[in-house]
Amino acid sequence: MNVTIEDAKKWLIKNKIEGEFNDNQMNQVRGGLEEGLDVTAYADPILEWKQMEEIRKGLKDGLDVTVYADPKLEWNKMEEIRRGLEEGLGVTVYADPKFDRSQMWQIREGLESELDVSLYADPKYNWQQMDEIRLGLEEGVDVSLYSDPKLEWEQMEQIRVGLEKKREKKIKPKKEKGR
Repeated sequence: MNVTIEDAKKWLIKNKIEGEFNDNQMNQVRGGLEEGLDVTAYADPILEWKQMEEIRKGLKDGLDVTVYADPKLEWNKMEEIRRGLEEGLGVTVYADPKFDRSQMWQIREGLESELDVSLYADPKYNWQQMDEIRLGLEEGVDVSLYSDPKLEWEQMEQIRVGLEKKREKKIKPKKEKGR
């Protein structure tokens, strides 16, 4: 189906969707109509065209876009949520405007690795601190020894690396005497 911008404008009028859409927004509406999508999920001039694009991508993939079709979420945050939905992850733990994109990425990475992200899915941690906690969880160290938001991420890293070295020494088999 070939939909023109004029067709998209007619569709908006027919469906009583009001507002001024810029060219990029109209292209997203047109693209969704061409793909046979229900564009009412994003045909709103309050959304930036990149937000519309993320919602359109989710609709195209059959995702529940209601989780992230929120004008309070920047497009790159929508992208992180959409990627988590594509992987079948429980994105509600990070589908919140209080997280920045990098924090969302850290939480999504933890979910993909099947880690207990509740130990760091908190906006009191910046993304670097989250990264150190996630890396510690991946290595099986006791992250409670350094998961304090008052610590700088570099301090967390030093503690994590020390714990990993200590753990490695315990795991290595002891050499038998006389051999």
